[in-house]
Parts: sequence; structure tokens; C-alpha cells
Amino acid sequence: MSGIPPGPAGRAAVLCGVGGHLPERVVSNAELSARLETTDEWITTRTGIRNRRAAAPGEATSDLAVEAGRRALRAAGGEPADTVLVATVTPDRRCPATAPLVAARLGLTGAAAFDVSAVCTGFLYGLATAAGLIAAGVSERTLLIGADVYSSIVDPNDRTNAILFGDGAGAVVLRAGSADEPGAVGHFDLGSDGGAEEAILIAAGGSRSPVTEHTPRADRHFAMRGKEVYRHAVTRMTASAQATLAAAGWRPDDVDHLVAHQANLRILHSVADGLGVGRERCARHLTDVGNTGAASIPLALDDAHASGALTPGARVLLTGFGGGLTWGSCALRWPDLSPATGRRRAGGKDRR
Repeated sequence: MSGIPPGPAGRAAVLCGVGGHLPERVVSNAELSARLETTDEWITTRTGIRNRRAAAPGEATSDLAVEAGRRALRAAGGEPADTVLVATVTPDRRCPATAPLVAARLGLTGAAAFDVSAVCTGFLYGLATAAGLIAAGVSERTLLIGADVYSSIVDPNDRTNAILFGDGAGAVVLRAGSADEPGAVGHFDLGSDGGAEEAILIAAGGSRSPVTEHTPRADRHFAMRGKEVYRHAVTRMTASAQATLAAAGWRPDDVDHLVAHQANLRILHSVADGLGVGRERCARHLTDVGNTGAASIPLALDDAHASGALTPGARVLLTGFGGGLTWGSCALRWPDLSPATGRRRAGGKDRR
């Protein structure tokens, strides 16, 4: 799948605000090393991650999503959104969707609201969905939130996955505008391969295998085939990003910032190398937050914007990969956004 044609008179979705939120608790490599058979050096060398955030007891995906959404709306000027999308693999409940609750808590009762489920590619699938709704004239202003509480689905004693994942939420606001504006989104590449679904999954809990008293503990938690996922992630993100570059008419040297799904540092570097984009142009937000699933790309955008790394007019290439298997990419020029204020930094201090 490639490209979303602009609507009537060049109508397109334009990014006009970004925000993020991380829970308070920091889980360091030292803490994990004390209870798992691992070390800080082993984790850092293989993943590039030193810390990750964990939601407090009783803190749900909607709680993180509401705060990220509030910050994005404020950054976009405070105007209400008529559509709310929440990309997540950890909804508050199996039924109903989390987005309507988030919309209500943000004072957006009556807005169209639904969840997007594409695991770590969820934000990009949501971005394409939001762009399509706006281009078609269905929505004028859409709030898209990527939010996940992986601590609710990852076994804390699973060394393979406990070291990788963290909790968080990132959000963007999209408004109706024209296709030639900075911030306009429209060059997309999306794909999937359900034949490899067992590479990333929670085996029990759905209609295929409902949870019963006899369900093995391992089947209730997130599982991933590391080597297989690494190979797919690098191959799929690289190919998808290349297709998006071609659709946008960009060369690798034109890319100012590569914002890839923050899975682990080796994957980020491999994708950058495969594209011919210098590693110094690759966003690196995972060091202090880990892999935050659908939240990782918007959180990386929020972090880069807050630090001043993203400047108006910069060419930004987004690419992601997740369970399904799913993958996707998008290209846009960064808009002229207001400076970020009051944002909680990865290190735990507020940026004022």
C-alpha cells in the first residue's frame, strides 16, 4: 500500500501538535540484574537500553494516553479534536475500546473514537487512518495517540522480554490543510504477513484460545522469537522505508531525521545502514525508556522536538515494525511548532 491521495482541492492532514507522557517509575538495568540472570553490560551491549518506565499499580493505558493527548492538544493550540484514535496492544479492557474513554476524559464526548491494533506499527497504521479520514472530509482535526503498558503483558521473570519493554504514551494532532504545507502527511507504505503471526504473540486470551484455569502461564504473556523478529524487522522496515522514499521523491541523503520504531539499538543502526542514512541522523530515544510499542515513534518525535533537534522544514522519515506481522513507513516535512513546555523528559525531570 502506498500513498494517500489528497482530497478535494488538495486537502490533506497536517501535523500541528505533539506530546508525550511517561509513568514515574524508572526500572534500571541494575534493578533487573538483581532479579534476573543478566547484567547491565549485557543489556546495554545488546539493546542500547539502560532504563525503562513502568506504570504504577492501577495505572492503565488510558491514564497514560489521556495525559499525552492533553499535552498534544495544548501544543496544537487547545482546539478540540472531532476524532480520537488510540493505537495500542494493551487496551484497558477487551471490550469496549479504550479510545472512547480517552475522548470522554479529555472533554471530547461525541467525537468519533476507536482503537487501532497493529502492535508496534499501530501508530503508523493510525497515522495513515487519520490522514485518510481528514483527506476524505470525515474529520477536521484528529488526535492520534500511541499508548502501551507492556508491563501488564510481559512476564517480569522473562529475561528475554523484560529487559526490552517499557510503558508510555505519545500523541500527535492532525488538522485539515493542504498537501504542500510542512507537516502534511501522505506518502505511506503499509504491509503485513499474517503467516508469521507466531513470531510475536500472546497465545491465549482471544477467541482462538480463551484463558481457562488450565492455560499455561507462558501462554498468558507476551512472547517473541528474537532472532526471527530481528531479521524481519530490519528487512521489512528497510524495504518499506525505501518504498516511501521513492513515493516522496527523496534520496537517502535528503533525510534529515530517521525516526524508526525504538525496538533496540542494533535494529535502528541496521535499518539506517541499509537505507544509507547516517546513524547520526537516526533518532535514539530508547536508551532511557525502552521499547514502548505503539508509543515509541510519537515519543521519539516529542523528545526530538523538545530537544530542538527537529527544525521546521526538516525531512523526517518514519518507519516501524510489529506483530501481525505488520510494518509501515511515512515521510513528512517537519512543521513549525511551538516550543515544547512542561514535558516530562526521559530522565524524569520536567522540561520547563
